[in-house]
Amino acid sequence: MKAVRIHEFGEADVLQYEDVADPVAGPGEVVIKVEAIGVNPVETYIRSGIHMIKPALPFILGSDAAGTVLSVGNGVTTHKPGDRVYAAGSVGEGAWGGCYAEQMLRGADAFLPLPDNISFAQGAAIGIPYGTAHWALIKRGRAVKGETVLIHGASGAVGTAALQIAAAAGITSIGTAGSQRGLDLVSEQGASHVL
Repeated sequence: MKAVRIHEFGEADVLQYEDVADPVAGPGEVVIKVEAIGVNPVETYIRSGIHMIKPALPFILGSDAAGTVLSVGNGVTTHKPGDRVYAAGSVGEGAWGGCYAEQMLRGADAFLPLPDNISFAQGAAIGIPYGTAHWALIKRGRAVKGETVLIHGASGAVGTAALQIAAAAGITSIGTAGSQRGLDLVSEQGASHVL
């Protein structure tokens, strides 16, 4: 298969498009055919070597992807070949990376079902933005129905996710953006107030 890997940390010129062996699902693992990936700013920090995540090299970047299950390892009961899934980056050995490739391998618990009414491109955009927004708003911020929250930078991926999560939870949102286009997007995504 083809993959984009790094063999050293550095600028964008360290990215190499090359042939690598197809992954094989071991016990508790799943291999998917990657249909779409999400590209996140943190990947540039990892690629350059300045992030706390410093993978063994060579390494295939990417935290978020969506695709179709190709194979499952022994003991996997949550997925089967042909299932539509998405993967989101998380912390832990083997829980991050691998998306910048035609196929990717992760533990079965790293993949979640992707409903038919959500495209692969949309599925690849769920992980980091929505996970970050949910963590900040609901888990860490403990926002609840009836409260009001300020979402600074609400026109970005995480901000848009936070607006949608807030609306679904009955939380009033004030969203900020730095351009008219951004302000329009924030308004369209359900912010009660736009600054």
